Amino acid sequence: MEKIYLVTGGSGFIGSNFIHYLLEKDLAQKVINLDKLTYAGNPQNLSKYDSDDRYQFVHGDIGDFELVRNIFDGHHPLIAVHFAAESHVDRSIDGPGEFVQTNIIGTYVLLSESLKYFASLSEDEKKNFRFHHVSTDEVYGSLGDDGFFTETTPYDPSSPYSASKASSDHLVRAWHRTFGLPVLISNCSNNYGRYQFPEKLIPLMILNCLSDKPLPVYGTGENVRDWLYVEDHCDAIHTIIRSGNIGETYNIGGNNEIQNIRIVKTICDILDEINPKKSGGSYHDLITFVADRPGHDFRYAIDATKLKDELNWEPIESFETCIRKTILWYLENEPWWTAIQNNTYQQERLGVIS
Repeated sequence: MEKIYLVTGGSGFIGSNFIHYLLEKDLAQKVINLDKLTYAGNPQNLSKYDSDDRYQFVHGDIGDFELVRNIFDGHHPLIAVHFAAESHVDRSIDGPGEFVQTNIIGTYVLLSESLKYFASLSEDEKKNFRFHHVSTDEVYGSLGDDGFFTETTPYDPSSPYSASKASSDHLVRAWHRTFGLPVLISNCSNNYGRYQFPEKLIPLMILNCLSDKPLPVYGTGENVRDWLYVEDHCDAIHTIIRSGNIGETYNIGGNNEIQNIRIVKTICDILDEINPKKSGGSYHDLITFVADRPGHDFRYAIDATKLKDELNWEPIESFETCIRKTILWYLENEPWWTAIQNNTYQQERLGVIS
């Protein structure tokens, strides 16, 4: 059967990398990208495919019942991969309503229309249909110094963002258990790599360095995250879609637990080496500790044993090699990020409660 994918949020960071992954490896006959093009959706992420018959962009909202229905009926995808989400914790503090609307209501619309479409398929098509929901480890809440998130860790979200993603996870699981929709869920650790919008830690620090701006580190910088290179993440998602068991959840981790302050210092070290400050001195001099984020989870750490044992998947890349690749990408793609700085985001701090 033809491998036709519907990818929601495909103009964002992870979604666009996943579409690159599919088309560069010739894994899809066609990809339909449904994206609302909010501030973080960037058509330039996929501009190389503008004339490629395998790629079609649809500008629209996942919360639009009629539009989603028409995409299913008109393009006949057998794999739906749901990336579309409001995803920045600080923005969810400033405006939680958008997160409820997109992450919860939008997911409900996709599930409802997917189920109607699924019911119309032939028996052979039904065997091949998959709805893959991409989620986050933040739904599990915060860890102390020890322990790891597993697929059975109780949900304990701390922010409006993580609460909305937890809600969407529950909806996806319910549509499988109640209605029989063939779903898969993955919860990933922090991603980094090319095309990441510069409100997130790694690109923010890179671009602030290049602009000679302060590097704001929340609290003491001791919060810990597990870092996953985005291309590894895309490979894991494809592995789960291809081989995962229907109705199951899989945690995807990078095996890279690192304190935020160490991330920032590593970026400074590499830039000191490959792109020294024109004014002299070290990028380390720009590090500035600021008031912590409200409800800031201390530590995330993924146990991805299930993914390794059941589907034989592990991350290929190391943080040491990929953080350097990521920094080089931003250095080599200045027009991409300067357009964002000029039109969308000037690296201002968000999510501050007065």
